[in-house]
Amino acid sequence: MEIKSIKINVPEGLNIIIGQSHFVKTVEDIYEILVGSSPHLKFGVAFSEASGPCLVRYEGNDEELMRLASETSFSLSCGHTFVIFLRDGFPINVLNALKSCQEVCHIICATANPLEVIVVETEQGNGIIGVVDGS
Repeated sequence: MEIKSIKINVPEGLNIIIGQSHFVKTVEDIYEILVGSSPHLKFGVAFSEASGPCLVRYEGNDEELMRLASETSFSLSCGHTFVIFLRDGFPINVLNALKSCQEVCHIICATANPLEVIVVETEQGNGIIGVVDGS
């Protein structure tokens, strides 16, 4: 077993939400929650599958944020994890709706601060064990 710290780049003016869910339909349901929360919210969401080819699925309404979410998801390489980047909105505006989503197991973090994700690597795969949020 190996424990790693992965630094996440959260560009100025953006927020990130990282969470865990259990089903491939996560991206579609989170997309609907976010797009329905505000007409001004820009976002990208990515979800890492935990079986089969372990694809990273992504969606959003802003190409840059979709790219950031998918790159961050790839860098974490943790199955059943989702990453959301937000612009022109804040996590507080969407967290309750995300927590109510039937696929979402829990929210790991929601921040605009510098961020490190603590990941454990085992023979089975990778998993998030915590975050360092802020400086």
